[in-house]
Amino acid sequence: MALRLTAEQHAAIARHGEQAYPHECCGVLLGGAGAGAREVAEVVPMRNANTESPRNRFDFDPKEHLAVQRQARERGLDVIGFYHSHPDHPARPSQYDLEHAAWPGYSYVIVSVAEGRAAALNSFELADDRSHFIQEEITEAASLSRP
Repeated sequence: MALRLTAEQHAAIARHGEQAYPHECCGVLLGGAGAGAREVAEVVPMRNANTESPRNRFDFDPKEHLAVQRQARERGLDVIGFYHSHPDHPARPSQYDLEHAAWPGYSYVIVSVAEGRAAALNSFELADDRSHFIQEEITEAASLSRP
């Protein structure tokens, strides 16, 4: 499966990573499944609720996460994935990411932020047996903005 993001959505994830630096940022991807791709309709930044190790861990606030899920349903959207940043580390899943990824069938986007500047952005899907991640292609969707 592939993930379709607009240039604006890609930039919003990168910007959130830069703003949170040197801590990890996190957020939710809302949209739906299209022909061979998950189509992102909205990028929803979340607060990193991890207070013990925010430089290399993130947690969603459960109440905030439930509110985002409820608002998505009310608007006819689904949670199709999640994103977070890796400050001064590559945009690939860590062992910790693998151990804490709960659901196959979602996109897990990671943006690398090197010295405060967003660098690579990659997306992965958790294998059905939850033993590893599979890198998925990111394709650019048409812009949502109007000229």
